[in-house]
Amino acid sequence: MVLSAAKPPCCPTEKEQRANEVLKAEWMIAISHINWTFVVYLCLDLGWLKTFNDYFRDKTQYIFNNMVLKLKEDSRRKFMWSEISYLAKWWDMIDIPKKEAVKSLLQGGQLEIVTGGWVMPDEATPHYFALIDQLIEGHQWLEKNLGVKPRSGWSIDPFGHSPTMAYLLKRAGFSHMLIQRVHYAVKKHFSLQKTLEFFWRQNWDLGSVTDILCHMMPFYSYDIPHTCGPDPKICCQFDFKRLPGGRYGCPWGVPPEAISPGNVQSRAQMLLDQYRKKSKLFRTKVVLAPLGDDFRFNEYTEWDLQYRNYEQLFNYMNSQPHLKVKIQFGTLSDYFDALEKAAGAAAKKSGQSLFPILSGDFFTYADRDDHYWSGYFTSRPFYKRMDRIMESRLRTAEILYHLALKQAQKYQINKFLSSPHYTTLTEARRNLGLFQHHDAITGTSKDWVVVDYGTRLLQSLNSLDKIIGDSAFLLILKDKKMYQSHPSDTFLKMDMRQSSQDSLPRKNTIQLSAREPRYLVVYNPFEQERDSVVSLCVNSASVKVLTDSGNPVEAQVSAVWNDEKSISQTAYEVSFLAHIPPLGLKVYKLLESQSSSSHLADYFLYNNDGVAENGIFHVKKMVYVKEAITIENSFLALWFDHSGLLEKVKMKEDNKYHEIKVQFLWYGTTNKRDRSGAYLFLPDGQGQPYVSLRQPSVRVTRGRIYSEITSFFDHVTHKVRLYNTEGIEGQSMEVSNIVDIRSVHNYEIVMRISSKINSQNRFYTDLNGYQIQPRRMMSKLPLQANVYPMSTMAYIQDTEHRLSLLAAQSLGVSSMASGQMEVFMDRRLMQDDNRGLGQGIHDNKVTANLFRILLEKRNGVNMEEEKKSSVNYPSLLSHMTSSFLNHPFLPMILKAEPSSPTFKMLSEFPLLQSSLPCDIHLVNLRTIQSKVAKGYSDEAALILHRKGFDCQFSSPGLGLSCSTTQGKMSVPKVFNQFAVESLIPSSLSLMHTPPEAQNMTEIKLSPMEISTFRIRLRST
Repeated sequence: MVLSAAKPPCCPTEKEQRANEVLKAEWMIAISHINWTFVVYLCLDLGWLKTFNDYFRDKTQYIFNNMVLKLKEDSRRKFMWSEISYLAKWWDMIDIPKKEAVKSLLQGGQLEIVTGGWVMPDEATPHYFALIDQLIEGHQWLEKNLGVKPRSGWSIDPFGHSPTMAYLLKRAGFSHMLIQRVHYAVKKHFSLQKTLEFFWRQNWDLGSVTDILCHMMPFYSYDIPHTCGPDPKICCQFDFKRLPGGRYGCPWGVPPEAISPGNVQSRAQMLLDQYRKKSKLFRTKVVLAPLGDDFRFNEYTEWDLQYRNYEQLFNYMNSQPHLKVKIQFGTLSDYFDALEKAAGAAAKKSGQSLFPILSGDFFTYADRDDHYWSGYFTSRPFYKRMDRIMESRLRTAEILYHLALKQAQKYQINKFLSSPHYTTLTEARRNLGLFQHHDAITGTSKDWVVVDYGTRLLQSLNSLDKIIGDSAFLLILKDKKMYQSHPSDTFLKMDMRQSSQDSLPRKNTIQLSAREPRYLVVYNPFEQERDSVVSLCVNSASVKVLTDSGNPVEAQVSAVWNDEKSISQTAYEVSFLAHIPPLGLKVYKLLESQSSSSHLADYFLYNNDGVAENGIFHVKKMVYVKEAITIENSFLALWFDHSGLLEKVKMKEDNKYHEIKVQFLWYGTTNKRDRSGAYLFLPDGQGQPYVSLRQPSVRVTRGRIYSEITSFFDHVTHKVRLYNTEGIEGQSMEVSNIVDIRSVHNYEIVMRISSKINSQNRFYTDLNGYQIQPRRMMSKLPLQANVYPMSTMAYIQDTEHRLSLLAAQSLGVSSMASGQMEVFMDRRLMQDDNRGLGQGIHDNKVTANLFRILLEKRNGVNMEEEKKSSVNYPSLLSHMTSSFLNHPFLPMILKAEPSSPTFKMLSEFPLLQSSLPCDIHLVNLRTIQSKVAKGYSDEAALILHRKGFDCQFSSPGLGLSCSTTQGKMSVPKVFNQFAVESLIPSSLSLMHTPPEAQNMTEIKLSPMEISTFRIRLRST
């Protein structure tokens, strides 16, 4: 089930108090010796109500400074820190004595780094690429600056928890972790069953290799009133920052008392009573007592108030043998060490593990009543899409930069070696990492904080484009020395440009010439060779596309539409099918030529007055037409109604028709006191059909390379495209929605796909682009409880077919009835939902959502057996189609400089010798930092993922140029023109090298496995 994203309200509601009563009343306490670990911590937002820099300036730097001073005063005091982004910023501004003091505190065990990622990430909306990357960034910083390796995971504020995160921590070398925001009913159940500590196992793991010991905090929140025991009214009295006379009080009306010899006995008994009640929820006598909250300890006085009062309480408790308690300040790893020791002793005595084994996720989170945090799965979708583009761009930059670096070293290209590329690459990693924070990618920050995140992402996108352009140019040059003499700062430029952090990317118009060709370099970021359509904007319709050797390439010239009725007379779109080797660069030429054999697209307009000027295109106005609108390719035929909405699909494989309908819906918000906001989805009932005030105009494009239907609704421009290509790209429908709901109040817009598939209220959603989680539509639960996060895909199925919705951005998704899927595309809400943000979300942008709809036949499936299984996988075709969507070809234009000498380029340069196996994905090739100096080392992190896939699909003519090899890869045969000098296995985030690790010549991956290797390459 899911959890909340922001902070709990100060005052508990009546229902919240009743929920706490379940764990509060009528305890029968049997006094036994209990070992308490008291951990002091902070929860620090990397942007929420303030920007990252403002929080650091106003609060975080003072927390660090006070930490060093106050921990040095008493060696018994301990403290924990999680987010490395703040630590790195502070580290850069402090002097050497203070740095040495921090190292001393770490070595002495007074300070512990927990998790150690760049941020404490959200776990619902990020892709696993970004989760891994921010973990590596944090751990690499720790290795270089402090030499410490975190052992324990700490995740107290993300709004629900994903098993993907548990898996990544396990692969990074962690053996235990802690989580907090879990549905209140789940917490109640786990408390009653004493299963708050469990081994979290991946649902596809048939053994126990993925098991990680997980502690779930039992109560409402992670703040002090909700962590000492079941009664927040009492626990609040032991938050000594709330002493009378201070700025904060206890909302339950009873203030804390300063501890003195006169009251220490009674106060210790009161606190101990809560501790003992809490201990009854667990299976051992080792219990955790956290003390902390958001941005605490920034004032010098709080350190003394908390530590000195608690020191008196602990001294008293430990001095009274009849209390049978041992309590001390500790760290999270101190706690888990004691827990594992106690559990080991118990297991030795009983012969079985003390802790249960659990699989699955903790979405969707609710903190009280029907308040489900399913709204943030979609909030600020503009930036969720921008995040995914940034991830693909960063991966491309990492791979091309590292391989170009190896060539620059071989040929001594100082211009490349001395460039600031590695510094800007590091900054891009950190900006992407920052955006994974649980109030960033979630869309749950103040408006100006969102602008700050967006600005950082845009700056990094621009810097990555330069790294990609320069690296690709060096790699594709025949004579590498020519790079040195080129006067330009940027050699290859992207064909797309985003002018501001809140605007959609637009294609640059390429200026053609009849005299000199424009050179186009297209990069395939996929690890398999691939056929895919490339579309560019040019200034002439008389465009000829040629291979580097001069062979013509079939192309389609389409109109560039300024709006639904107006055709540009100065720009044209040219589209052609490119065939590019794996991780390959390939050169094409564009020439203005009257002998161009490019095919013009034809246009048919419905419900439209026509265009002002057709120009060269054939545009036909359709009136009084009763027949359905159709488009088709060699795989599919599609039928649309006169609003341009899909109604029917024919699969040409067997010539069978399938009713698949697309429609749009509105959800409103309830009229109760609490209403939908950034976090919460609280609808006013079922979704209502979208009704346009006017009949939407529909434009049909028919062309040699692609055909499409575009519908112009008041709030959505809806486009469905079929590519006329063989292989993967032609087997699904590309759906693009440009959404603009800036004129509405308190509505959420949804796209629903309806079919005759007998899904029996079951559906499947991915978690972080890594694994599939089966779901059931629970009619007894509120509608909002049935909305789940979707990072890359969701699907429904029956014995014969599977219908998949593949996505290029994270959004909320559901299946409200059998045969249906609906995806939330944007939400505009005018009020706060009382979770601390203090505003609604009404800074909506014109937002692009990109999907593919894939219909597949299944073979030999037993639905009853499938219902019992917690495991499901995408098909291989679905994996490939998702990769096309998230890692499209990247076209780059060689900058035109008539005065510069001509540069000879290779026709193509495959960076891999051949396609990797179909089920193996090259997650990243990430240049590793130097351990001593600034800059890079000669190693990279090669991260590979073997995907699990479902074999029960017919796959004629998939167009795959790869095979599966049971996870085996020969290392010397991977890279083209780069020798592998060494390949050493590593933990996921490079923290640990296995003791038996040695140089490998063959990689063997199990299904679903993600592994990291330290690789040293040399250009040959």
